[in-house]
Amino acid sequence: MKLSTSLSILLLSGGFAYASSLAVYQDSTFYNFTPKNNFLGLTKNVKAKCEGTTLPLTVSTTCPSDDRLCRLLETWKDAEHRVEAVQENSKILQKLISLPQPTTFEADTWIETAKRLGEEQARLSTLQRSLSEESKILKSEYQKQAPSKYALQTSQECNKELELTLPRGYISFSTYYEADMKNNNEATVTQYLSVTNRSGIDIQADSAMFFYRRAYQNLHPVHFRPWIASKYKPRPQRVSKSAMAKRKSMDMAIMAEEMMTPSVSMPAPAASYEDAREYKIQNLILPSTGVPVDVKVLSWNTALTCEIRTYPYENSRVFYVCSFEPKYQIDSNSWKVRSSAEMINENALGEYRKGKYDLYTKVEEDIKIERRRIVNKERETGIFGGTMRKKDGYILTLSNKSDNAKEIKITERIPTSTTEEIKSKLLSVNSKKKLSYKILKEGQIEMNVSLAPNETEKIEILFEISHDKDLQVDY
Repeated sequence: MKLSTSLSILLLSGGFAYASSLAVYQDSTFYNFTPKNNFLGLTKNVKAKCEGTTLPLTVSTTCPSDDRLCRLLETWKDAEHRVEAVQENSKILQKLISLPQPTTFEADTWIETAKRLGEEQARLSTLQRSLSEESKILKSEYQKQAPSKYALQTSQECNKELELTLPRGYISFSTYYEADMKNNNEATVTQYLSVTNRSGIDIQADSAMFFYRRAYQNLHPVHFRPWIASKYKPRPQRVSKSAMAKRKSMDMAIMAEEMMTPSVSMPAPAASYEDAREYKIQNLILPSTGVPVDVKVLSWNTALTCEIRTYPYENSRVFYVCSFEPKYQIDSNSWKVRSSAEMINENALGEYRKGKYDLYTKVEEDIKIERRRIVNKERETGIFGGTMRKKDGYILTLSNKSDNAKEIKITERIPTSTTEEIKSKLLSVNSKKKLSYKILKEGQIEMNVSLAPNETEKIEILFEISHDKDLQVDY
């Protein structure tokens, strides 16, 4: 029997005493390593096991001075201390000013004293603002990297393999793609894994696995239950107090079970594609900085079919869309699109559609589209044998502002009906130049238009709505 990828890794990891491993799921993370000392990191809500035995953990206000996060924490604490010192100095100065005044008055002495007091107040006020800003910056920088100000450590040493279980969100990952378009017919697709550590524990893993699924899944046995047909008996709508109490008790039990279940709430490394939605990184160095570490997973070439599309009924923008058949499953619709060194779009989107993958690479800024309904006086309405027939429509104005010819695929629509009482049909699609179009299901119209450089073209689309004269129709 062939073992699954994740199970094989778990079995193999037990055979190497000093190998470190990381397994990141959507709801939790497991980190196995051999510790050098009792200190774990500046973290909380972590569980620890030494060779399968649960270890008690203790919290301390001090941590190793050679640890990077500990040094950052001390810098932040020092900044807070300096802010408090300036605040206390300001309070003492205010008390001195409020002391009883002398009975004799010497103008020169008072003027000099007032001047010195004012300068000192201004100095302390400026210093406090400066130190407060520095403290806020350090606080923000620290909180991006660690969830706690206190050091977490094991109460006893573990000289063997230590397994840490970290809550959701401490280690997070996502995938994104980059398409390098060599031309309109071919592109190189590269997938990246972006991993972020905010656990307060600097991680080094010989092998790291990333899974797009939960580690904890509540599954209950399912038994066959017959579907009974019986004589109908009216059932009372009122719920008895005992039933309500029983339901409340069941709800409380379910809540208790959910509370006991772990929360579902958040050399260069080499990555590999292990299976659909499973990834592996070798020799991962992942410091708890809150900064994503991007690792290349795989790369492959694909043939492209690119075209200019627009959907005027929904959006006046025109898109450059490239379609292809992915060699691997696309796990994320976030893309970066480039052409060699030129970045075309840092935030492109894609989707699976009709068996292929459509990548919306950029907006065609040189093509402008205006859509307007035909005004009321141009509409024709009549009653024929008790049937109301109304002609309606709209006009598309397309302008090519570039110096190059453009081929545009336009997707438009006319009203469609789900009842026999209302009928809708396309009457005409008119333009001065030759235009190819077809009417599809649900009133969808597809048109292909060629625009010469700096050319403007108008397309008139007319349709008819027919229904009984006593029926009111809205569309």
